[in-house]
Amino acid sequence: MPEEKSKLVYSTDMLVPRKENRRGDRPFAPTAPDSADQKATHYKVIVRLDRKRRAGKSVTVIEGLHGRAKDREALLKELKTGLGTGGTVKDTSLEIQGDHCDALIAELKKLGYRPKRSGG
Repeated sequence: MPEEKSKLVYSTDMLVPRKENRRGDRPFAPTAPDSADQKATHYKVIVRLDRKRRAGKSVTVIEGLHGRAKDREALLKELKTGLGTGGTVKDTSLEIQGDHCDALIAELKKLGYRPKRSGG
């Protein structure tokens, strides 16, 4: 008899309703500003490699992304998943672990941004 051997840890008689998805069933896809908007506001997305203050570790930094913080976080998650690496959002820039400048430039172009490489 499994009930005799089981140990009750926590119980409640209340039913807790599930939260509904605020966005509905549509998945979130980060989008770049359209090219006309980029030209009008002169967005400059810079991709550069940084090794300063990082104990010799390389970090690819993407600067110049405008928009909401949630959009930047969603973009970072998509890029990290594609590269299989870690990263973080710092202010208005994205930092991705490792030297991934070329791959990030190609991916940002696919998403509609106009990235430029800075540095060597």
